[in-house]
Amino acid sequence: MATKQSKSNTVIDFSRSAAARYVQLASLFRRRVESGQWPVGRQIPTVDELAEECNVARATVRQALDLLEAEKLIARYRAKGTFVIGKPQEQFWCEVASNWDGQLLAPKGVSIEILSAGEKRVPTTVGPNIGRIADSYQYWKRRHWRNDQPYYLGEAYIDEQICKRIPPKAFKTKTSMRILREVPGLEIAEAHQTLTLGSADPEIAELLQLPLNAPVAHVHRVAIDKDGTIVFVGDGIYRGDVVRLDIKLK
Repeated sequence: MATKQSKSNTVIDFSRSAAARYVQLASLFRRRVESGQWPVGRQIPTVDELAEECNVARATVRQALDLLEAEKLIARYRAKGTFVIGKPQEQFWCEVASNWDGQLLAPKGVSIEILSAGEKRVPTTVGPNIGRIADSYQYWKRRHWRNDQPYYLGEAYIDEQICKRIPPKAFKTKTSMRILREVPGLEIAEAHQTLTLGSADPEIAELLQLPLNAPVAHVHRVAIDKDGTIVFVGDGIYRGDVVRLDIKLK
């Protein structure tokens, strides 16, 4: 017979973060599942017990559990309780590559939806002392899907002269870095990537079908040709619940 897990004595100060309290609470519960404190197949404490432990309203606990249920980490059964049915790491299938070769491949089963195509725009987030700005850029915005779930939003600024050599259909099937690699005569001399963590604002939440303030990963990428011209600037946003970053240390 399944038994409930004992309460933790942890005292949590939710005022330290600007994120909604139920989002912080969901992160705590998610971590308990991931660490095995709440094992798969076991019943978790009741809403009343969690509300008392964390010193929050029962409605806040329910909102947090709603997020875990949407992520298929828990299941609720009438008159039985709430049970753990999965672990977060089992959902990690989108790896943010930390090297050039890894940037060339998209996960299997991915479809790419073009939200904006070929507009003339100037990138605003290049960064200092990286390279020389091109005369003009084309702007593309795309959304990546897998298993009927959106998991990535990408904005790309590509040197307009380079865009003239890119088949339009490439934007529907290939990663930005692969598109650049296959441009005839283009030699990428430098490529930079920066990853930061954040939370979903209302627009991101809608486009990625996430709760407001859910965790996301922001990726900024820049590619420079052999002449020192910035030929590509990319800003991407991954859902935090499906992404993993692996870096080889040795």
